[in-house]
Amino acid sequence: MIGHTEATEKRILQGDLVKNAAMKVLIGPEAGWSDYVMRLLEVGIGGFTPKHQHPWPHINYVVDGTGSLLMGNETMVVTAGSYAYIPANTLHQFQNSGTTDFKFICIVPKEGHK
Repeated sequence: MIGHTEATEKRILQGDLVKNAAMKVLIGPEAGWSDYVMRLLEVGIGGFTPKHQHPWPHINYVVDGTGSLLMGNETMVVTAGSYAYIPANTLHQFQNSGTTDFKFICIVPKEGHK
């Protein structure tokens, strides 16, 4: 399977806990990766993902931009090329702290994709 992010449907994330963020599902069970989902999250200037925790881990890779990652009680700067492993049940949130869109890959087990 080969795809391109520009040809992938974007879903705007909605809710009180998220601002100016969208997600594209790149690879998942529908494409033959039965146990995981690889997603591209795009966070606009001033935006953020929900601050939350859940019983599955995340694997993340920053593709573009500058942001911050709250993980547990520590906040770290992340830029293009940064990667992170967020263990299960760890409070986390990404924020765009830069002047351009902030984009990162997020891989979760299929039960973690909603």
